[in-house]
Amino acid sequence: MLDWQPKAPYTAEQLLEVLRILRDPENGCPWDKVQTHASIRKNFLEETCEALEAIDADDPQLMQEELGDVLMQVAFHAVIEEERGRFTFEDVCREVCEKLVFRHPNIFASSAAQNAGINGWDALKNKEKGRTTLADELGTVPVTLPALMRAQKLQKRADRCGAEQSAPETARQALRAALDGWNREQNAQAAGELLFAAANAMRLAGVDAEEALTFASKRYCAELLAQKEQSGTQVE
Repeated sequence: MLDWQPKAPYTAEQLLEVLRILRDPENGCPWDKVQTHASIRKNFLEETCEALEAIDADDPQLMQEELGDVLMQVAFHAVIEEERGRFTFEDVCREVCEKLVFRHPNIFASSAAQNAGINGWDALKNKEKGRTTLADELGTVPVTLPALMRAQKLQKRADRCGAEQSAPETARQALRAALDGWNREQNAQAAGELLFAAANAMRLAGVDAEEALTFASKRYCAELLAQKEQSGTQVE
């Protein structure tokens, strides 16, 4: 048993040290030391969702806890890569700092010199990542995003390349056509086209489809439970 504990000021380096101890091949935690990127992949998603709930609740204590759990996931993956000799947590921090400076030429002189005449966030990202074609734009939208979120990102990027109709009325017409298709044939393809068209119409109206459905689901639960309570029905 190791007589060690973190001490103030609590730093990211101490978090990394705890994870290195837990990952020690000889004396580490039996669970932690055998984990891989793949085995803890879903943990990252779960912790991120819990952090989002804390943010939505505007609960500072819960937010502090859940953000810590997300940070631990970042550090865990970085320590796994450190062991493999491919990159370190310091490399992760360096890259994100460089990215933030590069993408803010209106703030940082070094970025202004590199990006003369380029001010838009999307244009800066495209330059940084070397995206020049529609295929580049669409191919770099992660397939692991929630479906509605991914649909709106694809539509936005297609719009930017001139491949999507960006007129709200055109989008509404497409939505009506998709609804007619669903009324004629209620199958998965028709449902997908209806959802995709709805997401585009919402995007052009300035509505985040993923958030809209998330909060609608929350309202549904709250209203259903309230109705059950008012009727005197026991909720199990």
